Amino acid sequence: MASPPAFDVRESADGLLQLVITETAVLDRVRRAVDQTIEVIRRRVDALGTTEPNIQRQGADRVLVQVPGLQDTNRLKELLGATARLEFRLVADTGYNPADVDMLNEYEKDGRPIATYPVEKRVMVQGEDLTDAKPSFDQRTGEPVVDFRFNLRGGQRFGEVTSANVGKPFAIVLDGKVISAPRILGPITGGSGQISGRFTVQQANDLAVLLRAGALPARLTIVEERTVGPGLGQDSIDAGKLAAYVASVLVVTYMLTTYGIFGLFANIALFIHIVMVFAGLVVLQATLTLPGIAGIVLTIGMAVDANVLIYERIREEARMGRSIISSLDAGFNRAFATIIDSQSTTMVVAIILYFLGSGPVRGFAVSLALGIVTTIVTAVTMTRMMIALWYRWSRPTTIPI
Repeated sequence: MASPPAFDVRESADGLLQLVITETAVLDRVRRAVDQTIEVIRRRVDALGTTEPNIQRQGADRVLVQVPGLQDTNRLKELLGATARLEFRLVADTGYNPADVDMLNEYEKDGRPIATYPVEKRVMVQGEDLTDAKPSFDQRTGEPVVDFRFNLRGGQRFGEVTSANVGKPFAIVLDGKVISAPRILGPITGGSGQISGRFTVQQANDLAVLLRAGALPARLTIVEERTVGPGLGQDSIDAGKLAAYVASVLVVTYMLTTYGIFGLFANIALFIHIVMVFAGLVVLQATLTLPGIAGIVLTIGMAVDANVLIYERIREEARMGRSIISSLDAGFNRAFATIIDSQSTTMVVAIILYFLGSGPVRGFAVSLALGIVTTIVTAVTMTRMMIALWYRWSRPTTIPI
């Protein structure tokens, strides 16, 4: 099916041809711009941490952004409001033609203009040729800077411009403001460079985030801002907590009923497992929302599943006539390989979800990955330690499972 024409050709009575953009083409261009804007916003917000944002289209030309657990709303607005259109342009020589230059201000960190540069209108290198940007520190001055790297096309162009203009100031322009205008001391042919501009550490981090995420197709205007407390979704939160409590009680009861004293050891390890998962979320500064709770509930079952594998292997070894020590040792050693295999495949899934997913999917992946790591520690190492201490203390004649 052919797409509708983007232009209408109209001929007036005097023979003048007019090329008019159709309404369909305008709507299609707006739709694509909004789609691109959503992807750029998602990359910027994801760089703030695992906050599980909700970013979606609202109407024809609006985007709804919801970020749970974010404390610094001003920083979010700065990241969303910046178009992040980076350009590298030469500073005009003395005696320039005013029609060929733009008078751009250089800004300090407090926003006051400190200098004005006559910058050539011609853009020498576009920021869209950047492939990476990361915050760093200048080795000479120790001030925060941003290191960037070009793709092949941008690196070649950057090398040609710097080679042909040694000794001239080279303005780095972001959204119509000069970040800095260093003098070209020599050809820069490695495809990488450094941006310095009296940054604070956070400003350098934010600039690197903006450059990595890419430029917006158009400037965003914030038309509404709301800050709500957690009580707005209290029903969903309560339902998630109830599911976690019920799952924990059922798992604990099953392990005690089926494996007795060994089930008690598994339940103790399970409690430590949950504590370690929450500790990991705190270290990562992750926001715990419903998908994260779902991931924790899943890891509860996975944690005791490892204990079930070990205990059933111990039972099999005991039925074969082995001694208690031999059965316990063989149970842990032979089940360990199976546990590692099963947890490794799940970890691969969690990694794929984290890097290819976004928003709530990444939050689920984080809690799942933490649960896998702590499961191996608690279900294998910690349970084995408790069983060893129990055997040394009680000296049993039979295995109580």
